[in-house]
Amino acid sequence: MPEPVVSIKNFTKTFGNNQVVKDLSFDVYQGETFAFLGANGSGKTTTIRCLLDILQPTSGELLIHGQRYSVAMAKDLGYMPEERGLYVDANVLETMVYFGTLKGVNPMAAKQWSIDYLQRVGLGDKINQKIKTMSSGQQQKIQLGITIINKPALLILDEPTKGLDPLNREVLLSSLEEMRKNGSTIIFITHQMDEVEKLADRLIMIKDGKRVLYGELQDVRESFGENRVHVEFDGLFPVNEKLYRIVTAENNVAELVPVDGVKAPAIFKYLAGSDIEITKFDLALPSLQEMFVAIQQRP
Repeated sequence: MPEPVVSIKNFTKTFGNNQVVKDLSFDVYQGETFAFLGANGSGKTTTIRCLLDILQPTSGELLIHGQRYSVAMAKDLGYMPEERGLYVDANVLETMVYFGTLKGVNPMAAKQWSIDYLQRVGLGDKINQKIKTMSSGQQQKIQLGITIINKPALLILDEPTKGLDPLNREVLLSSLEEMRKNGSTIIFITHQMDEVEKLADRLIMIKDGKRVLYGELQDVRESFGENRVHVEFDGLFPVNEKLYRIVTAENNVAELVPVDGVKAPAIFKYLAGSDIEITKFDLALPSLQEMFVAIQQRP
């Protein structure tokens, strides 16, 4: 296994008597898009802030390429916090160029890159407009541009599509996909499970500061627990409480939950020998949205 780009080991963060993150460990590897999930207040943003030395951990290690974050890493890193930070009285182009030079980009290169980026995201006619006159979605595009102007090898985004309309959301996601294809490692916090399904290679989900799910999306879904069998059929659907629980069986479509220890082939064999005619049989893994809701509802 290659060395991780980001490695968090036994990380705990306490504010006074409140333990926000509890013995958290995970790795993020080169070139992958990694989703960091959890309900509000579960400790996601606190973890990122400690990784970037904005806050100090109570215990544990938070490493980038095997080292604690330092200012020298800024030229290869892009971070878009949930709380956006733009100089709203400045105009668009000068703001982007300013932040680009802070990240070590040559001013002329920063200017040309910014113009090209603004054209690509539909803001080419706004380069001399004051930021405060623009919509929140437009400002968010500018914030993303500032975040990626240095073509960061590691990109960390906290709720990047929050508040965006569907069109602007797709523009932003397309920009992330392009970064991914160019080899960037991306960590993103989101509550939009469809974004995870679309973009993420692997994920971690935390609850009350503790890890509850971790790994590749397909593996996580397969290991979650309650898989469901979908059957399309003709006839009167049979009851067999030793093999499955019937969630619904109407209009020639049945949804079943296997009894613990029962696999889908055993159910198929039983139904194939029954009086019904099977026209379709498949195993449906739980969606990430279903998993998220189920975990958050656990005591």
